Amino acid sequence: MDYGHPERAERLAADYAVGTLRGGARRRFEQLLPAHPALAAATAAWSARLQLLAGQVAPVEPPPHVWATIQTRLFGATEGVAGRVAAEAPTTDRGRAGPLRFWRGLSAVALAASVVLGVLVVRPVPEAAPIVVVLRSTPEGVELVKTGFVASVSADGRALVLKPLAPVEIDAAHALELWAVPKAGAPRSLGLIAAGDAPTTVTRANLLADTQAFAVSLEPSGGSRTGKPTGPIVSAGGI
Repeated sequence: MDYGHPERAERLAADYAVGTLRGGARRRFEQLLPAHPALAAATAAWSARLQLLAGQVAPVEPPPHVWATIQTRLFGATEGVAGRVAAEAPTTDRGRAGPLRFWRGLSAVALAASVVLGVLVVRPVPEAAPIVVVLRSTPEGVELVKTGFVASVSADGRALVLKPLAPVEIDAAHALELWAVPKAGAPRSLGLIAAGDAPTTVTRANLLADTQAFAVSLEPSGGSRTGKPTGPIVSAGGI
């Protein structure tokens, strides 16, 4: 599925922001965000719209009896009622009034702690931003392939999405191959690049390990036969 399609990205981002995207679909969407800039941008835009709407709603102070009712439902009698009962009770009952207030206070503290813990658990951990690398055409590549590329790598280095800046036009006898260029040693092939304007997705562990640049080479149809670039480098970009 092309998650970079504007209409599809907008629809998914809207469903996620308003909360109608749930369960496994919501978790999958969150996993896709780091590797898909279009989804991340659309999600940020929808979140900003909703926050703007929320900011236009004036806060309302609840009446005092609302809090009193909550306390009564949680802990029984309110403090005022408990105080009157303790004042009118015999000495032996007064001795129990202090511990009663103590345990009620302790229950209130425990309730507050559980609410805070619940918020911390429910609040999603902010996703780290993807690493974006622009692969510019080389002087030789300008004459061979009329486009550059943008690579978006997830922060955990497990997914890469390569998008051409213009449709890729290549004859049937050739193919474009993507390479991870290390600081030392031979480049590693990341596979062939899709023709046209379709993005190319690479899923592989440690994509960024010992990688200082990405490059695109022009190869025979089917890709390099040697495991190394054999044709000219048409596009490249450093991390």
